[in-house]
Amino acid sequence: MSWDYFAGLLHYFVPLPVVIPLFAAGVKMAMGSRGPKFQQWLSIIALTLVLAIGGVLMVGSYLFGPQAVQIGGWEAPIGITLVADQLSALMVTVSAAVTLAVLVYSIGQGMASRAEVAPLSVYQPTYLILVAGVSNAFLAGDLFNLYVGFEILLTASYVLLTLGGTQSRMRAGAIYVVVSLVSSVLFLIAIGLVFGATGTVNMAQLAERIPELQPDLRAVLQVFLLFAFGIKAAVFPLAAWLPDSYPTAPAPVTAVFAGLLTKVGVYAIIRAHTLLFPGQLLSDLLMWVALATMIMGILGAVAQTDIKRLLSFTLISHIGYMVFGVALGTELGLAGAVFYVAHHITVQTTLFLITGLIERRGGSTSMDHLGGLVQIAPLLAVLFFVPAMNLGGIPPLSGFLGKLGLLQAGVEVGTPLAYTLVGASVLTSLLTLYVISRVWNYAFWRAPSEGRVADPGTVLEDTEADDTSTAALGQGDAVGPSSRLGSSITASAPVVTSVALPKSMLGATIALVAFGLALTVFAGPLIDYSSDAATELLARTPYIEAVLGGDR
Repeated sequence: MSWDYFAGLLHYFVPLPVVIPLFAAGVKMAMGSRGPKFQQWLSIIALTLVLAIGGVLMVGSYLFGPQAVQIGGWEAPIGITLVADQLSALMVTVSAAVTLAVLVYSIGQGMASRAEVAPLSVYQPTYLILVAGVSNAFLAGDLFNLYVGFEILLTASYVLLTLGGTQSRMRAGAIYVVVSLVSSVLFLIAIGLVFGATGTVNMAQLAERIPELQPDLRAVLQVFLLFAFGIKAAVFPLAAWLPDSYPTAPAPVTAVFAGLLTKVGVYAIIRAHTLLFPGQLLSDLLMWVALATMIMGILGAVAQTDIKRLLSFTLISHIGYMVFGVALGTELGLAGAVFYVAHHITVQTTLFLITGLIERRGGSTSMDHLGGLVQIAPLLAVLFFVPAMNLGGIPPLSGFLGKLGLLQAGVEVGTPLAYTLVGASVLTSLLTLYVISRVWNYAFWRAPSEGRVADPGTVLEDTEADDTSTAALGQGDAVGPSSRLGSSITASAPVVTSVALPKSMLGATIALVAFGLALTVFAGPLIDYSSDAATELLARTPYIEAVLGGDR
């Protein structure tokens, strides 16, 4: 009886990951700069609720199948439909976990308390709107609402990316805006073409009508959608904008962008390839894209000396793993892709947060300017080492398990192209381990330069020498949008500052490292969940019946 009651109430939870952040953002905007402590706690409570609701939706979709809600009582396919299946519920939960950790980190960094850096009345409401847009994209049951979700998160990201108004951020923001607008226009054109060909944009109804179209027309529609989603996911050759855009933002913003926003594009690719365009249509093209994304991304990382840019290129390369699993089109491949998306959101976000701590403690993110952190900040060294090894795929961590599942899926398919991708995956993993080891050797292992240690209260001067990094400020100060290493400690040799790291920054990072380790500890249940999600994606019928009714 209790389970039936729970199942009856479950669909009421579906809109809440979108509604709660929007409501909290509205309250905060109405308050302006009044009550900063209350506003901080309001943001934390809102994202904690979204995390809890995501967990409820994961359990509910696993036990009772996809849950659909028709907004405003307008039945599908006319009204706005939100759907929580196993994939979207997992994405909402993982995204809520990382955005909550990043919010706590940013509060500790001072972004929400210094008006000249990131006004409370601007940063936190915008951040909550970003979270609402991400949740809406994951839960969207029609293409136009998916487009709306993208536009909400992109509009918020424009503001977050350019906080502070420095030259480097405005330049990066301009590139990001142009690329995003191009992808949005392509997506809107694709929606128009889909509607013209099928008479609907509801994804459940499209799943029934698109297979009836001529193969050439289906291919055209799929190419348009994949091109738009590929820009957002940063697949090669559509990823050139990312390394120049993300590293200029403050560490928390960079972390949530790199860890989460590209995965919204990957999610859209998964949804389109399984629900809308089932079968092997364009699978070979996706496999070639995955191959190029892996190799070109990791080769770009090998050439970098700045940690932020290096991580940005590894981000691109590891998108290739997810596209590889999607392109295989098998249950094992999709399960590996779903598992790897959850793993990579967590680990990539964690590494960018740790990079912010390195920047604060070492005064730079350039490996040429760092050294000795393992002696000076051993806790920071441990925090970097664990997710770095996870990203590199060292057993038995979740990165290894995700890659192993994808390799097994590639071998199971057994085509020459699949074997080529298997080899490229192994090579990419080895090169990832190499570039991460370089960061460890330069930033942590080698000795710092004597006599080049900044005083605890020193605020490093603003210069235009380095447009890609911000310097570590004094104890209790925020990382400003344009702070740079001053001329007094120009970093021609390793530098270590004695700036203390705020407890909330460390606490949020430790929590995210622990969450990444939890993906390893509970890898068995998560792999089973990912396999069930892949089965549901390939079956398509549970999703269609949840939206359009079980009598179809």
